[in-house]
Amino acid sequence: MNKLFGISNCDTVRKAKKWLEANHINFEYIDFRKADFAKEHIQDWLKKVDFEDIVNQRSQAWKALTDEQKHDLFANKQFSLLLETPTLIKRPVLQTSETILFGFKEAQYQTQFA
Repeated sequence: MNKLFGISNCDTVRKAKKWLEANHINFEYIDFRKADFAKEHIQDWLKKVDFEDIVNQRSQAWKALTDEQKHDLFANKQFSLLLETPTLIKRPVLQTSETILFGFKEAQYQTQFA
């Protein structure tokens, strides 16, 4: 089952949801801010990507961190900080049986589901 992770009020997440629906691709939506999002999801992603690939270094949440917090986030792979501040995660996250995609690029989605 395809899983799409994100935040409901994110425009990019909405675009990804619309694209998947328009292309009749079944998916389960998991909101970062809801109880069904857990550390285990991030651990699953790390089987296919590096920790640095998960973090949205362009987000306001990232910019609000001190240099020490930024270093500590990467050095210690702080899952708890990502769970507490889900806007630190690049979004949307599309998890399929084969891959993990961060962000929404229509061409990338088309290739994935060709």
